[in-house]
Amino acid sequence: MEGLLQSLQAKYEQVKLGGGTKRIEKEHAKGKLTARERIDYLRDQNTEFLEVGAFVADGMYAEEGGCPSGGVVTGIGYVSGRMCMIVANDATVKAGAWFPMTAKKNLRAQEIAMENKIPVIYLVDSAGVFLPMQNEIFPDKEHFGRQFRNNAKMSAMGIVQVAAIMGSCVAGGAYLPIMSDEAMIVDKTGSIFLAGSYLVKSAIGETIDNETLGGATTHCEISGVTDNKYDTDQDCLDAIRKIFDKIGHNPTAGFDRAESQAPGFSGEELIANFPTERVKPYDMLLIVKGLVDGGDFDEYKEDYGKTLICGTARVDGWAVGIVANQRKIVKTAKGEMQMGGVIYSDSADKAARFIMNCNQRKIPLIFLQDVSGFMVGSKAEHGGIIKDGAKMVNAMANSVVPKFTFLLGNSYGAGNYAMCGKAYDPRLIYSWPTAQMAVMSGAAAANTLLQIKVAGLKKKGLEISPEDEKELLDEITSKYNEELSPYYAASRLWVDGVIDPRETRKVISMGIEAANHSPITERFNVGVIQT
Repeated sequence: MEGLLQSLQAKYEQVKLGGGTKRIEKEHAKGKLTARERIDYLRDQNTEFLEVGAFVADGMYAEEGGCPSGGVVTGIGYVSGRMCMIVANDATVKAGAWFPMTAKKNLRAQEIAMENKIPVIYLVDSAGVFLPMQNEIFPDKEHFGRQFRNNAKMSAMGIVQVAAIMGSCVAGGAYLPIMSDEAMIVDKTGSIFLAGSYLVKSAIGETIDNETLGGATTHCEISGVTDNKYDTDQDCLDAIRKIFDKIGHNPTAGFDRAESQAPGFSGEELIANFPTERVKPYDMLLIVKGLVDGGDFDEYKEDYGKTLICGTARVDGWAVGIVANQRKIVKTAKGEMQMGGVIYSDSADKAARFIMNCNQRKIPLIFLQDVSGFMVGSKAEHGGIIKDGAKMVNAMANSVVPKFTFLLGNSYGAGNYAMCGKAYDPRLIYSWPTAQMAVMSGAAAANTLLQIKVAGLKKKGLEISPEDEKELLDEITSKYNEELSPYYAASRLWVDGVIDPRETRKVISMGIEAANHSPITERFNVGVIQT
């Protein structure tokens, strides 16, 4: 585990450099702060910042020189005491240009703000769409244009949006700050226009410089497009803090919070209780008690459906309902041995009822995944595992209380779905560095794919030697294992990030605090339950 955590920290430190030290120096030479420096200056000192999507595009776009963190920094922080989503283009990465994953990350940040009804601050410094990949970012529903639709929708929802133009703001991207409630601009370094001077010359033959075309003076004194101009990045950020200092308060969802207590185990003990070997059984109850206040966990149906642990507790004072996969082998009252990490009919039935109870009581749900899938075989099928699993999925999918998901170990197949995978709208979903996500385990998948390939070769009349078969298996296993990595998932935003297990309580607490900004208005209704 120590090695995995060191690797996580090293990867994060590299990501924080964006386009590298030379590009950072160039931004400083222009009198500009970097995206991360802007966020650090803007947010309240000695408060937490929950980054979303730090490892986006990790290992992607290598032929284009890479795009660390998707060229944009996003996360939940506090400005003048107000929790908000901050979105800051990183001009050190391809001048802040939008790659396909940049768009996906920006939309994820807006989605979090919309779900939780928290204000958004945009720190704009972008050259616009990365033209060589425009076909992958421009025209589709979840592409570049969706952000402006979200601007309009958020405004209609009463969600405050404030934008600062701190560098380039070009073409369609110009609509983002101007569709915000208030748009400020930094003099001499900020500029905004639908077309730059070169394109203007090409299109209509007019010769004009960018500053005259769309600089701070032009838009604050002539066009009225921007509201106020500021001499430096710092002055502009100070102005945002003053805006947030005077925002009114909205009703809350009313989630219960008591005084916070330390967890049942220290962070070091939590890590020690979790094995990095994916096949090794362990008691998930120890992990739960290492996350909840005082280790105090009120278990629901403790002696029934034991491969899923359900119960209520508090995390940093917030009341939570927890659904977690038990990873040790358990024994039923009938003497049947059940494998850890597998969802059986009785555990699915229990979890469905518990999820419904949490919705009835307005308790946010936490899912701790270390799941191999649902039980298979004739006994399970004849016992109705599909309908019991469907019941659990139904209750979870229709939940109106906020859901938060953590991938601790395995996250395979339909188990990922039932335990509130990304497709089921968790407010936040994070992975530990020990997690693996796929349709099935690497070994199972590799052997299955090998059988398919060998069968295909035999159909062509080709025989494969044991040595070639082993080489082919190793090749398939290597590729599949790469795709199992939590960083592979994080790079594609299947999860919001990879975190140190000791950060889990922080994510839960900040996540529920954000969710508390959005009162529940939808009635809990599971529709037709499979009986």
